[in-house]
Amino acid sequence: MRVFVSIDMEGVAGVATLDQAVRGGTGYPRAQELMTAEADAAVRGAFDAGAEEVVVNDSHGTMDNLLHAGLDPRAQVVTGSPKPLAMMQGVSEGDAVALFVGYHAAAGEQGVLAHSFSGTFRQIRVNGRPVGELEVNALYAASLGVPVGLVTGDDLVCAAASKTLPGVLTVPVKRAVGFHAATSVHPSVATERIRAAARDAVSGHARLECPPVEDTLHVEIDFTTPLACDYAMYVPEARRAGGQGLVREVGNATDLIRLISACLHLSAQATRETAAVAARR
Repeated sequence: MRVFVSIDMEGVAGVATLDQAVRGGTGYPRAQELMTAEADAAVRGAFDAGAEEVVVNDSHGTMDNLLHAGLDPRAQVVTGSPKPLAMMQGVSEGDAVALFVGYHAAAGEQGVLAHSFSGTFRQIRVNGRPVGELEVNALYAASLGVPVGLVTGDDLVCAAASKTLPGVLTVPVKRAVGFHAATSVHPSVATERIRAAARDAVSGHARLECPPVEDTLHVEIDFTTPLACDYAMYVPEARRAGGQGLVREVGNATDLIRLISACLHLSAQATRETAAVAARR
């Protein structure tokens, strides 16, 4: 039995500010420790339930945040960026279940450090429905027949998971107070709850169902600036929708992730260009 874990940082207990979540911040090393401990809890819970193999994808930012020496040595870790499948690199058809740890609410929500893949995205919609990292990654897992059994993070992402993923278990380790503020449980409480929930999710994976995946995915991405959208328009077959929107159809969840990743990296040039101009002033 093989289990996949995707671990982000913004939804980890005790993490609430960009100083913690962005490399170079004074709080970042401590956030690495907290993230590693929650990943380890999920891994140990999966092995407690009889998993024979657990693959962990470091899914935050530069995707090289986990302190590997702090993880159960039985785990395999996918680290570094860019990855062809981004936050879902390492999941495979036939995996028993996927566990999403440290996740956060989508852009436009009032969750802790809420965003959708990139600060240059204002909103992503698939077939008319607003989606964030949770929904996109779950859709990809579903396309492989792999259900999501556990989601941990703040109260808002857990509520979103309960609405969209049949049978999913959730562990809200903090309550959103604002974009940069949260009321969090103690890290030891968070890891205890995550390990227990991971064990239950893996033990009960046979009862889980995957949400349906439509044959054609109509993707709309609204950007925070027209310049960010300008760069993203280099994507083949993309169409402009107003001053700050891009529209494109894709035929499967793999191409959905690739489209989002391409738009992310292209639109990031707008951020770099704006910062360079500001530095010259």
